Amino acid sequence: MPEQLTWQKSSFSGGPQGECLYLAPTPDGTIRLRESDTPDIILAAVPESLAALLKHLKAHP
Repeated sequence: MPEQLTWQKSSFSGGPQGECLYLAPTPDGTIRLRESDTPDIILAAVPESLAALLKHLKAHP
């Protein structure tokens, strides 16, 4: 049985094209990510790695 996740739309999502990023925390402490146009593809990340990626992206637009 697949795990039940509670998805939340990113506050940076919702542009005019309707492309959205969704995130969901899991019991093991990882974070799942998916895009609205490909909801069956789900990525997993640990919070520290995701935070480091976001920090880097913000610093290098």
